[in-house]
Amino acid sequence: MSKQAQETDSQRATGKGSSARIKIGIVGCGEVTQIMHWPSLSQLAELYEVTALCDISPLVLETLGKRWNVEALDTDHRELVGRTDVDAVLVASPHAFHAEVTLAAIEAGKHVLVEKPMCMNQREAKEISAAQQKNQVVVQVGYMRRYAPAFLYACDAVKKIGSIKFARVRDFLGSNSLIINQTSAVVRDKHLPKSSQKEASRRDEELVTEALGGNRAEDVKTAYRLMLGLSSHDLSAMRELIGIPGKVLFAAQRAGGRYLAAAFDYGAFVCQFETGIDNIPRFDAHLEVFGEYKTLRVQYDTPYVRNLPIRVFTTESNGQGGVTTSDAHPAWGDPFVAEWKAFYDNVTQNRLPKSGPEDFLLDLELFTQMVELMCEH
Repeated sequence: MSKQAQETDSQRATGKGSSARIKIGIVGCGEVTQIMHWPSLSQLAELYEVTALCDISPLVLETLGKRWNVEALDTDHRELVGRTDVDAVLVASPHAFHAEVTLAAIEAGKHVLVEKPMCMNQREAKEISAAQQKNQVVVQVGYMRRYAPAFLYACDAVKKIGSIKFARVRDFLGSNSLIINQTSAVVRDKHLPKSSQKEASRRDEELVTEALGGNRAEDVKTAYRLMLGLSSHDLSAMRELIGIPGKVLFAAQRAGGRYLAAAFDYGAFVCQFETGIDNIPRFDAHLEVFGEYKTLRVQYDTPYVRNLPIRVFTTESNGQGGVTTSDAHPAWGDPFVAEWKAFYDNVTQNRLPKSGPEDFLLDLELFTQMVELMCEH
């Protein structure tokens, strides 16, 4: 891309050009894009305009292009990131391709909101971080839970809880399809070439092996993939709420890597982590902090039904021999919308996101420690 084109993109994204709206190109048009990102961007039409779509499926592209009134349709992400009518890129492709697409977008001078996981291993994370610093663009990881008003409320409230005695991070849920199939109509291509699926699986296996080293058991690899997906939300939020643990005391996986447990050492207290995926159509996820006289719990619900309230429950001594409980719901709205609002502010104000590449690297370092302990149990 020419310097003049990059300057035009920058002016447009910061409101200095002819339009203050950020023009978005979407790479990966699967269920999270259809159910969550597109409605969020549509709701924020005064801030964003989707100008290009990219997916490996021509069927999905054509269907959504007509439905969403988007004319620029690409099956190759390199074409999309090179467009002059794209200021920023949403990366929502399969996990194994996140780093490749993110790096291509950065090199093209585009800002990036990349779905978690940002990448699969530490080498990729460091490459993305270096590219972001070199090109001075915004790269924000899609940790939408951390942008929810209730979570921000909890981060402030936990500072007033006094000395923390214990903490817990819990996330048990049924497979996403149990909820999605009842609540959404997702456009899918049932006739994608098997070669595409094999390439995605091959690359995933290659990157996981690079992350963990050779000769790791399949259940440990499955556990690592669960960390990259679901658990990255939980542990990233844990770090923001109560800080970075000194070390991992214990970690184990069972049931083929689909159920995990760990304990994190915070010096004065321990944080217990537990997660698993089953076939019960419900979502049981929370972070809980225990003080001497007060406990605080952030309760999440499924992200695949928009605008479900995230609540903060507080239980404390009333100083009169009894207990007072409260249920805080600070604001209506969806956390995906909240993260897109934050992305807009980060781009237009040239601000580093709290969930940037360096932040994601902290999660990968925790995952590595957990895997090492899992291999001992």
